[in-house]
Amino acid sequence: MNAPTTTHTSPTTRTVELGDGLSLTVAEYGSDTEGTGVLLLHGGAGPRTMAGLATALSEHVYAITPTHPGFDGTPRPGWCDSVSDLAVAYLDLLDSLDLTGVMVIGNSIGGWIAAEMALRDTRGRIGALTLLNAVGIHAHMQANQVIDPRTLPPQAVTKLSFANAAFRPDFSTFTDEQRAAAAANQQTLAVYGGPGFTYDPKLRGRLHRITLPVLVAWGEEDGIANVTYGRGYAESFPNSRFVPIPEAGHFPQTEQLGQTLEAIGDFVDTVVKRGLAD
Repeated sequence: MNAPTTTHTSPTTRTVELGDGLSLTVAEYGSDTEGTGVLLLHGGAGPRTMAGLATALSEHVYAITPTHPGFDGTPRPGWCDSVSDLAVAYLDLLDSLDLTGVMVIGNSIGGWIAAEMALRDTRGRIGALTLLNAVGIHAHMQANQVIDPRTLPPQAVTKLSFANAAFRPDFSTFTDEQRAAAAANQQTLAVYGGPGFTYDPKLRGRLHRITLPVLVAWGEEDGIANVTYGRGYAESFPNSRFVPIPEAGHFPQTEQLGQTLEAIGDFVDTVVKRGLAD
């Protein structure tokens, strides 16, 4: 994967109906010309956190960024209330789009969803995973547990999330509407997180069944899920690569887009493509 150029096109947004009252708002970057693509799954901060990465990747491949139902004012049917439900919904989306060999890239809870998708992919839709400061597994040591953002004020959460203060939202500038939208997103996140909120206690023990190539890229200065937790995540897969991203926190794709793209590109060139050639 070569370095991205500077020419970008705006995404198109559409609604995909999956049945049983579930519709997905999907932003599409580029176009599907090869029957494959990249599916980008956002964390609790919403789909905007994946837009820059999706835009850059779209110069090489079709990229899709759905909004988790209930985020940013999108509808969420009452039965859709877990990470497992989202995993199945996104596999249904890949079925609907008839995509195979897809790289699923997930940040934070999006990484958790990506792992759950791989465990349920009975139709061979997924070709590789990239987890960016993912949550979802229970840490073996208390010192490496994920911080529960519900226990902290927003300013403290952003301080832990971003290494560079310039990327931290200034909540004093938010309108009432923006505050309400952010609060609604966090309420939806809590629904999907379930009782454990940041993890499923059984997930780590299941990850050995994922034989796909997995890249775990981690912002080294993440105060939400520390780098030791990230290394433990990578070690839970039988075929994984761990890449630390310096000077980045919980959103390496935002703070260090170039380094994140470099890690993904090298992973594709040296692991994913090599595997396809074997």
